[in-house]
Amino acid sequence: MKYLALLAFVAIIGSLGSALFFMMMDGRDGKPKTSNMARALAFRVGISILLFVCILVGWKLGYIQPTGIPAGK
Repeated sequence: MKYLALLAFVAIIGSLGSALFFMMMDGRDGKPKTSNMARALAFRVGISILLFVCILVGWKLGYIQPTGIPAGK
């Protein structure tokens, strides 16, 4: 589960980096703007939702144990 979360975080950061690249480079030198930045950000949102769902499923199946401050204190 740790490796899945790490891989998802790397994909999210990579998607943000590619969106930044497309934001800076699209529409320069008379080239038309493309939807690459929006596609990269949509991919980031999808990966974030998938990561959240995987964490919830892992918690429900017992792969992840909660730690820290007890609830109600």
